Amino acid sequence: MFDVGFWELCLIGLVSLLVIGPEKLPKAARVAGFWIGKTRNMVAAVKLEIKEELQAEEMRQILKQQPGVEDLKNVLEEGSDAVDKMSSSIKSLSEELQHTDDPK
Repeated sequence: MFDVGFWELCLIGLVSLLVIGPEKLPKAARVAGFWIGKTRNMVAAVKLEIKEELQAEEMRQILKQQPGVEDLKNVLEEGSDAVDKMSSSIKSLSEELQHTDDPK
């Protein structure tokens, strides 16, 4: 990001020591580190969110480009309808068998 070398850091430390003072410098460094950490975490979270959104949009575009998606949906609906009909038929047959097995 920034090209800050050892001597630049030493100069920043010396100036901050002269301006802030030796008593307040550790606390100021902790506060600065805290805010830098929070900023980094926020930037990382935003990057992750943008990346996830881009991946989701890319998947939507791929699905739109696929020609057989609608056919697949129709086949799945027909299959679920057939399963429902078969399960209702099996249920009615089992009820009929129970009625024929019961002696009255």
